[in-house]
Amino acid sequence: MTPSKPARTRANLEDVASVAGVSRATVSRVVNGWASVAPELRERVERAVTELGYVPNSAARTLVTRRTDTIALVASEPDPRVFGDPFFSGIVRGVSQELMQAGVQMVLVMAQSADDLDRIGRYLRTAPLDGVLLVSEHASHDPIPGAMLQAGVPVVIGGRPMRPELDIPSVDNDNVGGARAAVTHLLGRGRSTIGTVAGPADMAAGRDRLDGFREGLGTGFDPDRVEHGDFTQAGGEAATRRLLTRAPDLDGLFVASDLMALGALRALRLAGRRVPDDVAVVGFDDIPLAATAEPPLTTAHQQTVLQGRVMARMLLSRARPDLDLAADPEVPDLAGLDRVVLPVRLVVREST
Repeated sequence: MTPSKPARTRANLEDVASVAGVSRATVSRVVNGWASVAPELRERVERAVTELGYVPNSAARTLVTRRTDTIALVASEPDPRVFGDPFFSGIVRGVSQELMQAGVQMVLVMAQSADDLDRIGRYLRTAPLDGVLLVSEHASHDPIPGAMLQAGVPVVIGGRPMRPELDIPSVDNDNVGGARAAVTHLLGRGRSTIGTVAGPADMAAGRDRLDGFREGLGTGFDPDRVEHGDFTQAGGEAATRRLLTRAPDLDGLFVASDLMALGALRALRLAGRRVPDDVAVVGFDDIPLAATAEPPLTTAHQQTVLQGRVMARMLLSRARPDLDLAADPEVPDLAGLDRVVLPVRLVVREST
């Protein structure tokens, strides 16, 4: 019987130091990314690391550098919305692109209730994280921003912060301007009885898009032609049915998200209202389904992937100032900025 080979021993700092012919402290400085190492010594250590297959102990490294190379992305929404709404997938793509380039991991955390938010807030205060990104903040029950400030954990909010007194950095899209442009477009198409399916009143995007709608109509604004949905397709359909009951003569409709607009198109079709002949419809987001809707949807295009990238960079500049982030012409210069609002443009299709 052939004797089994002994298990290969995992290389440690002393092994790397011996092969490289340097001190253990020099190896530690190299693997922890310190700049104060001569190029020739750094090259010897890196060759030894490759030769031995050395993998740093992450727990020990965290003790030395006080860094964890991990960022939490917290979405204050239930699982079906996070995984079913293209807005969130765009944010996740943008955040993960930037973090991967920086060698930082992302942990996705979802809060489905107020109790979840309290529990997650306690976890984030003590978790081994370099910082927190927060999206889909709700005004009535979100303790996380305040908890992060108290714990000294860097945080950046995606969207307009619901508690401006906390002075937390943020990255948003121009929700007011996009909604205002949508209404201006409907008026330019000759529509005179214009209503809206607005977003949730406890979210900044819902409030800001309703403000833009109100500004666009000016003295023509009628609160009876406002219904609120929940940023879902089913919610948009139900809200449109309620709105048609109160305003059957509606000839223009601004819907505060494309998913809700898809539901609105169905409600209008079932009510016998033709789009755009009887009712012109404008959405918000420009998700991929907007271009293939029946009819294709006119909508305000927001840059969710870019928003995620800017959020990640803004957080890394605070949580990991040691990182040298390469300049990118698509990303605005963030030097000295605590608030970024990305432009929104109207994409005109057959629904208007």
